[in-house]
Amino acid sequence: MENQFPKMDLLSRQLNQAHRAAVQAELSAAGLEEVGHPMLLTILEASGADENSPCHAQRDLADLLHISPAAVANSLKSLERSGYVRREPGQRDARRNRVILTEKGVRAVEGCRATFRRVSARMLADFSPEEYAQLMDFQQRMLHNLLSSPDSHQKE
Repeated sequence: MENQFPKMDLLSRQLNQAHRAAVQAELSAAGLEEVGHPMLLTILEASGADENSPCHAQRDLADLLHISPAAVANSLKSLERSGYVRREPGQRDARRNRVILTEKGVRAVEGCRATFRRVSARMLADFSPEEYAQLMDFQQRMLHNLLSSPDSHQKE
C-alpha cells in the first residue's frame, strides 16, 4: 500500500485546493471576498460573547484552526480593518485581547455558512447516505491519526 501514498498525497492536495477555490468563488459571488478566513469568522460567531470561551484568544484560535498564531494575527488584522471584528482587552486579563464579531461580521457569518453548505452540497452531490457516513468515518479516523503521536502509528 505504501506505493499508493504519492497518489493519495496528490489527491489530498488537489481536493484541498479545489475546495478552497470553490469556497473563494462562492464567497466572491456573495460579495464576501474580503473575508479571507471564513472558518475563523464562523468559529468566533459560534463561541458567542462569553468571555470564558476559549475561542477569543489568538493562540486558542490558532490551535483550533491548526494554523500559526501569526496567520491568525494577520487574518484578524484584515478582518478588523474590514469591520468584521473588534478586539478589546479581556476583563480578567487585560493582556489577552478578546475578539468579538461586529454586526457586519455576524451578517458575514450567515453568508459564509451558506457558502460552506453550497460547496459541501456540490462536493457530495452523488454520494448516498451510506457513502457519506463511510466518508465521515474515514475522515475522522484520518484526523485522529494525524493528531495522535507519530510514534504510535509506526510499524515495528
